[in-house]
Amino acid sequence: MGLFDALMGNASEISVAEVNREFAAIMAPEERVEKAYKLIRDLLIFTNRRLILVDKQGVTGKKVEVHSIPYRSITHFSVETAGNFDLESELKIWVSGKAEPFEKTFSKGLNIYEVQSVLASYVLK
Repeated sequence: MGLFDALMGNASEISVAEVNREFAAIMAPEERVEKAYKLIRDLLIFTNRRLILVDKQGVTGKKVEVHSIPYRSITHFSVETAGNFDLESELKIWVSGKAEPFEKTFSKGLNIYEVQSVLASYVLK
């Protein structure tokens, strides 16, 4: 992820191996990471069983909040692509029992359709 993307808060794809090392303790047996995206310090992790949203808090980022969302709990989702003047795409995910969606912003260089496809492949099973 470039410095400009980090300053703008845009997400970029990161290594699955890196995520597996950092979050091995929270993975269920036989669970595997399919895709992962980083937004400055926060993470959006797609596994074969659930969506994991990681919110690193505070100055040092040592305090971490982890949202574990089973794919069956996702009621709907939307993507908004980047335009000529709007340089970022957005993913919104609505979860049953929560009125407001989870929102993530991605840089223009990232294929938002790929992110949507990964999510759709699990939600629509």
